[in-house]
Amino acid sequence: MSHPRLPVRFRLLPLLLAVGAGFSVSAQAQSLVDLYTSARSYDAAYQSAKSQFDATLAKAEQGKSLILPTVGFSTEAVRSSQQVQPASEQYLGSQTAAIKATQPLYRPANWVSYEQSKKQLPLAEAQLLAAEQDLIVRVSQAYFDVLASSDSLAFVKSQKAAVAEQLASAKRNFEVGTSTITDTREAQARYDLVIAQELAAANDLQVKSIALNQLVGQQDASPKSLAAPVVLADTQPADVGQWVLQSEANHPGIKQLKVALDVAKLETQKAQAGHKPTLDLEGTYAAVNNNGTSTAPNVDSRVNAGSLKLSFVMPLFAGFAVQNRVKETLALEDKARTDLEASKRTVAQGTRTAFFGVQSGLGQVKALEAAEASGQSALDATKLGYQVGVRINIDVLNSQSQLFDTKAKLAKARYDVLLGGLKLRQAAGTLKADDLQPINSLLAQ
Repeated sequence: MSHPRLPVRFRLLPLLLAVGAGFSVSAQAQSLVDLYTSARSYDAAYQSAKSQFDATLAKAEQGKSLILPTVGFSTEAVRSSQQVQPASEQYLGSQTAAIKATQPLYRPANWVSYEQSKKQLPLAEAQLLAAEQDLIVRVSQAYFDVLASSDSLAFVKSQKAAVAEQLASAKRNFEVGTSTITDTREAQARYDLVIAQELAAANDLQVKSIALNQLVGQQDASPKSLAAPVVLADTQPADVGQWVLQSEANHPGIKQLKVALDVAKLETQKAQAGHKPTLDLEGTYAAVNNNGTSTAPNVDSRVNAGSLKLSFVMPLFAGFAVQNRVKETLALEDKARTDLEASKRTVAQGTRTAFFGVQSGLGQVKALEAAEASGQSALDATKLGYQVGVRINIDVLNSQSQLFDTKAKLAKARYDVLLGGLKLRQAAGTLKADDLQPINSLLAQ
């Protein structure tokens, strides 16, 4: 039997494919949940969001200082000398220690600032939720990218084997005179093309594997493939309106802008408090040791003194600063309200787009499954026709290419549906790590 001609430029193909295959066979296959768990403790963007969450919580606690008392301790020591004529010098000294405490009794602006600080907690939670949902989608995207690329490589290898068989058959038929040299050249051209596609697919798999490894912090991440037969669940709930309602209530971006609007309203109240008086209670206790005085330089004394003071301040005129500050905060409040409304519209549109994308994807999967079955039947019929002489070699090659292309598109469509379901939940603001479990159940064990 003659063998297909292999150009010199393809002699390194086995080595290149071995390098690419090393990403998938060097370690035990891992599930989507496994790799997400790994990424959660490694991904820099998520770790940054967690640090920001802790910082925001600490910032929220700082607001309490505005309504709690402040206490300070001070001390000083003084030594002086004086000369008295005709010729005497006296040294005098004192040591003072004091404690001062101040309790705000009526400071409207401070209380508003404290209320603003309490808004930091829901803001921090919304920011961390957004980061977690983003990580889930990024890991899933990288996971399915590797699977899709691996499937493409597998389909190209299968196509190469089929084309090689067809090329060998064309050569045999030409040698016995039952076919023309055209069949052999067409098969050889198709074989060379498939070799190029195999190189590209192997490189793409290597690139996608590197991206996944970098995301999850591993050197040899190997995703589990979908178990056959693949059965994709329908979208629940099936009403896009319910998804939009969920997004308005749960989307972290909308939550953050709701907090921003609340803070803007409180900022207006704080600005309006500039017209109001303030009242503070101050208490001081001091102990003074005197080492001599100007009248009795050799006599020591100790003085203990305590005081309570109410400090009342009524602002009268500040050059219209307060009035203009109120105008500014009212405008910023309107801006925050408009930003919130714009975000609601954007999120609602994104949710609808994600919903119909999943619905369309499910329809495409069903259509491609039917096309795969039809393509296999067409290929079988074409091969039979070639054997009996009613079809030519190029018909078989075209039928093979069409079938393998359909298989690759079907695999990609299934991954897109699974990823689209996660993105739909992200758009609705309900995505959580538990949503990965249904996908895990579809993977090969």
